[in-house]
Amino acid sequence: MSGRPEPLFPLFAEIESLEGVGPKIAQHLGQIEIERPRDLLFTLPYSGIDRRKRDTVQGAELPGVVTVEVTVGQHRHATRRGGAYRVVVEDAQTTFQLVFFHARDEYLRRILPTGARRVVSGKVELFDGIAQMVHPDHILLPEDAGDIPDFEPVYPLTSGLTQKTMMKAARSAVARAPELAEWIDPLQKAHAGWPDWHDAVAAAHAPATTADLADTAPARERLAYDELLAHQLTLALARTRLRRAKGRESHGTGRLQSKVLEALPYSPTGAQTRAINEIAADMGKPQRMNRLLQGDVGAGKTLVAFMALLIAVEAGGQGVMMAPTEILARQHLDGLRPLAESAGVVLEILTGRDKGGERKAKLAALARGDIQVLVGTHAVFQADVEFHDLRLAIVDEQHRFGVRQRLELGKKGAAADVLVMTATPIPRSLALAQYGDMDVSVLDEKPPGRQPIKTAMVSTARMDEVVDHLRRAVTEGKQAYWVCPLVDESENVDYTAAEERFKYLRAALGEGVVGLVHGQMPPAEKDAAMAAFQRGETSVLVATTVIEVGVDVPNATIMVIERAEIFGLAQLHQLRGRVGRGTGASSCMLMYRAPLSEAGEKRLTTLRDTEDGFRIAEVDLEMRGAGDLIGTAQSGLPKFRVADLERQTSLLAVAQTDARKLLADDPGLDADRGQAARVLLWLMEQDQAIRLISVG
Repeated sequence: MSGRPEPLFPLFAEIESLEGVGPKIAQHLGQIEIERPRDLLFTLPYSGIDRRKRDTVQGAELPGVVTVEVTVGQHRHATRRGGAYRVVVEDAQTTFQLVFFHARDEYLRRILPTGARRVVSGKVELFDGIAQMVHPDHILLPEDAGDIPDFEPVYPLTSGLTQKTMMKAARSAVARAPELAEWIDPLQKAHAGWPDWHDAVAAAHAPATTADLADTAPARERLAYDELLAHQLTLALARTRLRRAKGRESHGTGRLQSKVLEALPYSPTGAQTRAINEIAADMGKPQRMNRLLQGDVGAGKTLVAFMALLIAVEAGGQGVMMAPTEILARQHLDGLRPLAESAGVVLEILTGRDKGGERKAKLAALARGDIQVLVGTHAVFQADVEFHDLRLAIVDEQHRFGVRQRLELGKKGAAADVLVMTATPIPRSLALAQYGDMDVSVLDEKPPGRQPIKTAMVSTARMDEVVDHLRRAVTEGKQAYWVCPLVDESENVDYTAAEERFKYLRAALGEGVVGLVHGQMPPAEKDAAMAAFQRGETSVLVATTVIEVGVDVPNATIMVIERAEIFGLAQLHQLRGRVGRGTGASSCMLMYRAPLSEAGEKRLTTLRDTEDGFRIAEVDLEMRGAGDLIGTAQSGLPKFRVADLERQTSLLAVAQTDARKLLADDPGLDADRGQAARVLLWLMEQDQAIRLISVG
């Protein structure tokens, strides 16, 4: 397994080795992430043009592409500079014009000599009743007409690339595709009616009809499946690796857990109890736990997480809980503190702010085992951080913690169990794509005492009514958030919007009632404004979206979201989840500027009609697509060239089952199909997986 298999060499050669690709073209191709022949193989045409030859433009659907043989007539020069140069041509039944702009006369006379026969192909339109083909795509001698395919594939381009260049290069890449042994389960392949890999590649680049361009066309579906299978194999390898990795059995005694349960004002939901049991069972096994805890806004993840940490402590070890930012780490600390007090457990925080002597003291206490539960940011990854006996690592996943970091964290406690928490409900297809290596626990019930949030849509025209409503609420001692939109990426534009709104509300509701938080403020001012709101000194907090993942203010029962139509669904759901945390009835007002676009309306009505985060996530996925939903750039979500996560969810599920089964039957990928699967991993550049096999 030492290096790339030889049959794949031609696909990983320099891109300039392809026909018609010089340094300049190579640069342009690089802009659409085509750096080697293999990248071009998986860049499939997205549409096609019917270029079958006709006798005449008469009766053709116009405007449309027509391919026809003509006799060239007279040339009419442009009358003014930059004007049109026309060539009259005649097909079997009628005459029409070829039109050129900024063209060189002598060049046109050379390729279109009067009296000669030519085959022309291009878009024909009617102008003042005369058919015109402006800048034909092809002008050929009749004997060369066979060079134009009947159905011409259309490739994605960037500036500096033409369809001709792409077609030639793609054809040249396909010519190098080797015959490869089959990695797909033979039954699955027969059942789906998929071609062999080599045939699939050739067919996908030579569509004969529009039907061949569909996701469901056998050749394309097979290539999509290959991508999904390679990805799921990588995740499955990581999973077996983490599983095979010797874990420690951590058996809780229940002593500390029962203290916490007694102190709670309510009993846990069925979902919480189920999740705690699943985690406890995993922690008690000799293999390492690798589990995802998915909970909707307000489903009570903190309690589940803390119970898991207590199992580690009851078993004589330590637990760590990581958050992506300082503010969230402090929030976890605040959430866990009362629970830790009722259990009598030593809880401490470690972030980048800890310096010098204080940091040293914390590290020493950690190494001695005096600190039982540590909350922290990525600072807990630093080399000098040593645990006495780390049993459990909980990662608060703001989607920025991929498979690689999960393996990394495991090194701190050679056998630590890993629990990843996410507050964003994820549709099943994305959960499979992003967390296919993990087992999943879902919290889909709200704890008792959580009131439903009443959600209403209000047009901006009714601003006065909203302010009146706020005025009444404030006099009754209630608190409200007022969220201003990030209209523009550059924060300075937004914060003027937030400041305007702040001044407006301050004038309407009185001095000292309204606070302000936005991204441009110095951190200390931001914290102070947040704290004042938390303590109830201000009643209304005007904010840009910085509060999305932030603070808990149980007394805040009103959420006003201005220009709600320009927010994403998941974001609106998270924002709304900032209220309804106490016992009071809460409301959320989605203020929109009329008229609403169809998409805007669908987002807001979905939100108004349901509080189920999973349902909301499904709608969001339908509307926006997978890359957007997670923000592909910083997520663990793979970039697929052929597969489409929204439309091919069922394929992904099959790929996961198949990958897990293949590894169960042949853990070292040594049998014939296993060897073929190794080639697939190299082809799809799943280097991580390849390392896992070679080490495993």
